[in-house]
Amino acid sequence: SARLSLTPSRCSGVGLALCKRLLDEDGRIHLCIACRNEQKSEATRDLILATHPSAQVSTVEMDLGNLASVLRAARELRCRFQRLDFVYLNAGIMPNPHVNFKALWHGLLTGKLLHMLTTAEGIMTQTDRLNGDGLQEVFATNLFGHFMLVRQLQSLLCSNEKPSRLIWTSSSNARESAFSLSDYQHAKGQESYSSSKYATDLTSVVLNRKFNDQGLYSSVVCPGLVMSNMTYRILPVFLWKLLMPIMWLIRFFAKTYTLTPYNGAEAHVWLFKQKPEYLDSLVKYHSCTSGLGRCYVEPRKMDVDEDTAEKLYQKLLELEEQSLEKYHDLLD
Repeated sequence: SARLSLTPSRCSGVGLALCKRLLDEDGRIHLCIACRNEQKSEATRDLILATHPSAQVSTVEMDLGNLASVLRAARELRCRFQRLDFVYLNAGIMPNPHVNFKALWHGLLTGKLLHMLTTAEGIMTQTDRLNGDGLQEVFATNLFGHFMLVRQLQSLLCSNEKPSRLIWTSSSNARESAFSLSDYQHAKGQESYSSSKYATDLTSVVLNRKFNDQGLYSSVVCPGLVMSNMTYRILPVFLWKLLMPIMWLIRFFAKTYTLTPYNGAEAHVWLFKQKPEYLDSLVKYHSCTSGLGRCYVEPRKMDVDEDTAEKLYQKLLELEEQSLEKYHDLLD
């Protein structure tokens, strides 16, 4: 059986930690990693083989923010594999993040600081832009590229003897207040990351309703606050170094401060070991770490409206149809 894990384009972060932890769980799996270009794929593969020299690790080149790249990769995967047991939908971007220090100060005065620090609510904004496909870049990379990939791999995921699994990396920053059906690509707001992650939660809920009876199950995880390349772009590096002792202390009060990629992958790995038919499709599984460093998983009900989820799904299908017309030459 093959497990496909989509890792971030850099050779670091939760994606790399996840690959190593999956091989720790089961060294017999075939792991296929997807990165934006061949050099990054090979570099990631080398890092995995350095700790797991006998592992079966293959690569595929895929840029989730480029629909032609997604369609080419899906076609290649359909040629190489007969089925996929797991697809980890883990790639994501947060371009040009800005911190609202005034909002942070207000949170301190009103007693909401801990909530703001654990969800980034009201303190994080991004500047988005259109990509080469004419889509909002964050929406395309964080959600729609993954959605198109899942749709293109349906023949490898559905109607198999054993269930297949989709495991999406969402965020505690996924909030309904940042999302609007009338602007589901988030062209008008400044919280594109939050919007894309909330749309991820909605999409997962609908996919379960549509495909559970065909043996495909979808789950959503939150890795917590992980110190990764994405996080380091939010503030200057010297500031993070100053803040790290405080963040270790905050962990005693905020269990989602997982901090390391290894800890952040806890929920992803936990789901690898669960029977999907017993999981709640309306729950997000959070990676947590205690103040003393113990990793565990906490299920939390998602704040999602199933009617909104269905309407978003229909909009994604319409956008998919338009996109496939444009790239019909890349289809079988």
